[in-house]
Parts: sequence; structure tokens; C-alpha cells
Amino acid sequence: MKSRFYQHKYFIYGAVVTFVLLLALGAWLLSPTWMKMTNEPSNTTPSDEKITDETPITEAPEDVTDVGNEDKPTEETTDTPVDDSKEPAKTDENPSPTTPSQPNTEQPSSPPVQPETPVEQPTTPSTGANSGYSDTVTYPAKPTYVNGILVANKKYPLPKTYAPGESKIAREAFEEMAAAARLQSLELVAFSTYRSYDRQETLYTQYVAKDGQAAADRYSARPGFSEHQTGLAFDIGEKNMEKHWASSSFGETAAGKWVAANAHNYGFIMRYPSGKEQITGYMHESWHFRYVGKDIATAIYTNKQTLEEYLHLQ
Repeated sequence: MKSRFYQHKYFIYGAVVTFVLLLALGAWLLSPTWMKMTNEPSNTTPSDEKITDETPITEAPEDVTDVGNEDKPTEETTDTPVDDSKEPAKTDENPSPTTPSQPNTEQPSSPPVQPETPVEQPTTPSTGANSGYSDTVTYPAKPTYVNGILVANKKYPLPKTYAPGESKIAREAFEEMAAAARLQSLELVAFSTYRSYDRQETLYTQYVAKDGQAAADRYSARPGFSEHQTGLAFDIGEKNMEKHWASSSFGETAAGKWVAANAHNYGFIMRYPSGKEQITGYMHESWHFRYVGKDIATAIYTNKQTLEEYLHLQ
């Protein structure tokens, strides 16, 4: 009986030990360490995780600044709108310093001051010119008319108070002529017309101070003797061709030639033609035209005369 008891005892001990070992094995198998070891073959390694972090760099190799610094792309994308928002503010500030300079850029586009004297002023008097005035000047109470034509030259002055302004009839005739010239692609401009006694006196005094009286008398009338005071004299030029205004070069331009050949059809004559200085008393002025009416203008043009010759004035 005793031997059987010991046999059962060792059997029970063996069973208990086996059970305990099985429990320990089961607990170990269920532990996190075992689970991690069993799961490692199916998961990525830590080195793979680094590779996936660097994947954006390999996908965008063209951006050199992103290489080796994965945080910079996000910082740059957030900075970009900030820089863009600052740029409009800079452009708004630019007009302030440029504002003072704007008048200077606009000045070339504005028309120059209208000349009232010939550009090519003579420096010496012509020996054959009728440039003399009477030693004593008596201004008449009324303007002088010869055969119904108002006369203003070195022999026939106007009253100091004569101030009719620009002639409406002459202006209408000029506009009609300018419209006809426009059909020929010529834009005529009357850059100087009526001029008062006082204005002429100021100009003549300036010319005498600059060139002397003998030279000034060839290209500028003394106050009271100017045709511009009649309101019938028109200095004509071409638009945007100011360099030829009040210059003999105007007669060589297409506009100058057209006016010289067609002005009489609208009642104008070239008042001081070339080669007639000894008669008119003034140098040739290809830009100075005087309104006398179509019939008289046509007669003077056809006969190649001056107003003095047409009226037989001494």
C-alpha cells in the first residue's frame, strides 16, 4: 500500500509540474515580447520607416533646396503667400516718387509755343529792300482802304486803337482750305493770326534789341504797320511739323507747296513772295498769307503779283 501511495504521489507531482510549465509556456506565448517577435516578419523595419519619410524627396528631385531638409517645403509654401501679399504694397508705393517726374514726360507731347517771327532771321539788311519808314509817323484816325481792300504796310499804318480781332470771314475761309488739304492727308494749322498793336510793339522791341533795327525791319513790322493787326493775316503751318513753322523750309514741304498752289482758291495770297522784297519791304515768308477774297486772290496769283503791285501802290 505504501509503495502505491508513493507512486501516485510522484505522478501527481509530475502532473502539477507539467501543468505549471504549460501555464508558463502559454503565458509567455501570450506576452507582448512574443507577439512582437511573431509580428516582425510582416511589418516594416525602422529603416523602412525612414525610407518612407524620405520618399517625397525622391519623388521631387528637381527642387534642390528640399534635399536633406523635409521641413523646408512646408515652410516655403506658407511663406509664399506672405511674399505675394507684400508685393502689391510695394507697387502702390512706387507712384509717389514718380509723380513729380510725370510732368517732365508729358512736356514733349505738348505743342511748342507758337512762333510769331521767322526762324531764319536776317542779320544784315538787303540793299534793294524797301525797308525805310517815314521819319515822322502819323497814325491815321481810320484804317486805309484802296479799291475796297484794307491796306497795312510800311507806307500805310493802322490806327493804334484799331483792334478788330481775328476776321470771321478769313477764319471760315481757312477752315474750308484746311478741310480740302485734309483730303490730301495734310493737316494745316493757323499758328498766328490777329495781333494787337501792344503785342506787336512788344515783339518788335525785342527783335530790335536782339538783331538791330535794320535787320528787324526786314522780318517784323513796326507797331501799327503789321498786317496781323488787321485780323486778316494767317501764319500757316502743318500740324506736328513745328520745326517748319515760321521758316522758309515750310515752302519746301508738301503742305507748304500745296498751300502756295491752292490758297487763292479760298481767298488767300502769299503776302511776301520770294524775289519781291524790294516791293513789299519784307523778306520772303512762305507761311504768311493774307485774306483778300477769292476773285482778287486769283487775279494776284495768276499774274504773279504782290498786293502792292495789284493796287499800284508806291
